[in-house]
Amino acid sequence: MARIGLVAHDDKKDELVAWALKNRDTLLQHDLWGTGTSGSRVTQGTGLRVTLLLSGPLGGDAQLGAMIAEGRLDALIFFQDPLTAMPHDVDIKSLTRLATLYDILLAPNHKTADAVLAAI
Repeated sequence: MARIGLVAHDDKKDELVAWALKNRDTLLQHDLWGTGTSGSRVTQGTGLRVTLLLSGPLGGDAQLGAMIAEGRLDALIFFQDPLTAMPHDVDIKSLTRLATLYDILLAPNHKTADAVLAAI
């Protein structure tokens, strides 16, 4: 069982839910963590159990980053919107930097997320 973080920017939340629904049977086998809004949307749209953290801008991104640094996440599915400025951009950059630094699987879009899920 892998520990997978789930998060998406506002314009990508529907895409994350659709991806999770498509991969529901596989995701059922894993321990899922999500920022407040993203995780809630995945649970509502798929019925999957997602342990909820704070909303991203309120500290959820930092909580996921701490989990990565502490070795408590194996993969991060983070559907990013590269065309919209985010007010908490510093937290977002920190989260992706930690995923890279600690060498965990990181998926910024659904095609990469498919590959990450297949690799787990």
